[in-house]
Amino acid sequence: MGNCASCGDGAGPFSEGKALVEFVYNAHGGGIKDQPIPDGGLQTNCQGCGEPFTLKTFVGKCPKCGGVHAVSPPRCTDPANIQFAGVGYKLPE
Repeated sequence: MGNCASCGDGAGPFSEGKALVEFVYNAHGGGIKDQPIPDGGLQTNCQGCGEPFTLKTFVGKCPKCGGVHAVSPPRCTDPANIQFAGVGYKLPE
């Protein structure tokens, strides 16, 4: 599993599922989560409800069900790398 300076729990940019979502959300003091994904984002389908949408930032929500998805910067060129936090997952407020 990958590691970077901002992770201390073993999660990293190559984690999967909820671990990746939380890693990207917290990476670099939260500075990455809202940054735009290059080239306008990644076309995908929600891994919760199946709704097609574009993940425009490194952490985003499905517009239909609110399912939380993320992709790490080193892997943001392929929609297959988008990870889903799971049904019912809510971002910290």
